[in-house]
Formats: sequence, C-alpha cells, structure tokens
Amino acid sequence: TMAHSKALLVLENFIAGKFVPCSSYIDSYNPSTGDVYCRVPDSGKEEVEAAVRAAKDAFPIWSSKSPFERSQILNKLADLIEHDLEAFAQAESKDQGKTITFARTVDIPRAVYNFRFFASSILHHTTECTEMASMSCVHYTSRAPVGVAGLISPWNLPLYLLTWKIAPAIACGNTVVAKPSEMTSVTAWMMCRLLEKAGMPHGVVNVVFGTGPKAGEALVCHPDVPLISFTGSTLTAQRITEKSAPHCKKLSLELGGKNPAIIFDDADLNQCIPTTLRSSFANQGEICLCTSRIFVQRGIYSEFVKRFVAETKKWKVGNPSDPAVDVGALISKEHLEKVRSYVKKAQAEGAKILCGEGVDSLALPAGNQKGYFMLPTVIAEVKDDSCCMQEEIFGPVTCVVAFDTEEEVIDRANGVKYGLAATVWSSNVGRVHRVARRLQSGLVWTNCWLVRDLNLPFGGMKASGIGREGAKDSYEFFTEVKTITIKH
Repeated sequence: TMAHSKALLVLENFIAGKFVPCSSYIDSYNPSTGDVYCRVPDSGKEEVEAAVRAAKDAFPIWSSKSPFERSQILNKLADLIEHDLEAFAQAESKDQGKTITFARTVDIPRAVYNFRFFASSILHHTTECTEMASMSCVHYTSRAPVGVAGLISPWNLPLYLLTWKIAPAIACGNTVVAKPSEMTSVTAWMMCRLLEKAGMPHGVVNVVFGTGPKAGEALVCHPDVPLISFTGSTLTAQRITEKSAPHCKKLSLELGGKNPAIIFDDADLNQCIPTTLRSSFANQGEICLCTSRIFVQRGIYSEFVKRFVAETKKWKVGNPSDPAVDVGALISKEHLEKVRSYVKKAQAEGAKILCGEGVDSLALPAGNQKGYFMLPTVIAEVKDDSCCMQEEIFGPVTCVVAFDTEEEVIDRANGVKYGLAATVWSSNVGRVHRVARRLQSGLVWTNCWLVRDLNLPFGGMKASGIGREGAKDSYEFFTEVKTITIKH
C-alpha cells in the first residue's frame, strides 16, 4: 500500500554531488524485527556509468589539490560524522542488527578515525632517491593517484569498512565510486549528506547502491575504473578477479578467515577467557577477524571449557537497542539459516554442542520474535576435517578442541585454506615469537585480540586475500609509482 511505502526510508544514489532517484528498488530488512524498513536503489550499468563519468570529470581538479587541502576536507568530514555519532550509531544498529553499544563504541568512532588517520598520514609520505655517481645519474620515484577507484564494502561493519577504503583513496587524490552492501546502505547514504558541508568537490565521492551481481559487476567490469578494493567473501573475490583480469586492474582483496586461537597451558585464563569470548562472539561473530577455532592445550582443556561455557551463557541476546544486550541479530534470515546449518552438521557428525543453538532456549522480547537471533554457541569434539573447522561460518559459533604439542598445534592451525588472523595465549616469550613466526596468517595477536595500529599492514595470506592496507600499504595501493632517471 502507499501508506506502507511512505513510512519507509527510501535511499537514493549520490552522483556528482546530487542525490539521484533510481528506476527500481530493493527491500532492506531490519534484522531485529524481520520487517522491511528501507528501500535501496537496485542500480546497474546506467547508474554506474553515470557515477564513473562524474568521478572521471572530478579527477583532474581533485588530484591537483595539495595533500594538505585534501587533508582539511577529510578532517572536516570526520568532525561532521562525529557530531552526528549517535544518529549514525542508531542507524547502523537498526540496519545491521548489531548492538547499539558496539555501533557506538566501535563502528562509528572507527569510521571517524579512518578519515582523521588518512588525513594525517597523507602529509607524511616520502619518495625514494638514489645516486649513481659513476654514471652521473640520479634516480628518484614519484607517486601519483591512479584515477577512479571502485570500492565495494560488506554488511558486517558497514560505515567502518567503507570509510577504511574511501579515506585512503581520496586522501591520495583518487576519486571514487563506492558500492556498499545492499543490506546495509543507510550509513553510507547519511555520510553522503555531509559531503557538501565538508567542502568535498562534486564527483569526488560517488555512491551507487545495489547488489553485487548488478551494480558491483558493472563497477568491476568498467574500463575506466583501474583499481578495485573489495572486502567480502572469497567466492565473490574469485569472480572479481576473473571479471577484472581483461582490464589488468589493481586489486586489493580482504576476504574471509577461519581464525585460530591457540591457548597454551601457561596462559593467563583470567585475561584469555573474556578476550576469547569477545573474539568469538563480538558483532554476532560477524567480523572477518573473529576466532572460530579454539585450540586448548590438554592440561587446561577441561578447566578452560568449563569456564568458557559458563561465561558464554552469560551473554545476553536480544533487542540491539537495549544497552544491556551483548549479542544482536544476524544480518538476514538466509544467513541465520546458513549459520544454524553448520551447528546441525556438527551434531550429525557426532560433535558435542556445549551451549547455545538447539541446546539452550532463547527468550526474546515481544517486538523481536521475528528477528534473526541466535545464542552464542560452543561446539566441542569436532574433527579438524569437519566443515565446521574448515569453512568460515561468520556467526556466533566457535569450536573448541584439545592439543598436546606446539609442533602439532601449528600444523593444525595452518591446516585450512584461510590465513587472516590468529591469536596465541602464553606467558612464555620465546614460544610466543616461535609460534607467531610459523603461523600462516597476516595478523597474529598474542595475549590480546583486535588491537589495531592503522599504520601497520592489514590483510591476509592464502584464501584470505591479496594485498595489504594500512598507512604505507594503502598509499602504495592507491597511487602509481614512477621511477625517473636524470643524467647530469
């Protein structure tokens, strides 16, 4: 009915500094109620074409600005988002299903910091120079922005991961066409409303909303987009790689993980248990860096499991806008079914579900009965070759298994196709360094989790991706280097 559609939030594409309506739309659901609450443009070739043209037109002016001028605009945008932090946090929580607490303390502050960080780092890069006296030559390098950057971001940390791409891309002088996930587009649209006020020239940041197969593919296949930065699934990345190959595009791919926590018997369990709970279940387990395989040395296995399960049961699942809630809703009905199916498979294989899905009952508030909720779930006695130990589940599910020796656990931890992050718990410094060196993982945290310095490289090995992003790495990715030789 008309009355029904009037109440819904309707998003529009942001192209060349203006909001542009689309000819067709898709429904976006509020995961905590199961109701449609927003309509998102179902963009395709035409919309992407218009956005790429706008970005191309804006490139000469934007790329010729000094790093300092770009830096000021990025800082102003950061201030504007921070000023509206509460509105952004509420929108992110409602759109994604995450708790208001997580959106307030992690997502939106980090989005603000992404702009501030690259606004600062862009002022401090230097290029190289070498002299070849015997040949009377000097060599130096020069870096220039690449052009139009295609940025595709996922639904788990919507504004956080979108700004992690937009900030370095535009700081380096590129213009962008971004496509957020169609399931979580609201905060990107809210950000677009602030660009004019931040002093962003028209066409520097364009946002096209829609699905991967339509809008994403049109962007990846566009001949005038030389560079694609993507965060999402390994499967989609394979498609992006194939589609962009004929155009020789620069790719940065941040993909999934099947991240191990390795807990030695000299670990401080008072720190390890609360941190491993967070690393397993934060953001409903929907973070590529979440722990989903916990290897515990046999001497402390039973104590660890007992304490870990007891603490897991204390995590409160429910309405994301309730500040007392620890676990919000999963992103979609389909995703919830997928995550549940892994728990069923584990059971069928003879594993033990220690708590959570199918074992404990979930009581939800009246308004959230149709939402996509699931209890944090701990699985034990699961074999290493089980799909639950090999595939990324991306939900509040973690598997706990015992190990005996350092040598054995390194082999088992490395025995998956992924290599994004790992955590090691031990008070033996020598062991920590030995194990960290041998893990096939782009990031290794010891006695902590998710402590990030944005200066340092972020990314994965194996099926977890290609390339790294961070102060230096993002600068290298979002610019082209040229070597210049002068004979004197």
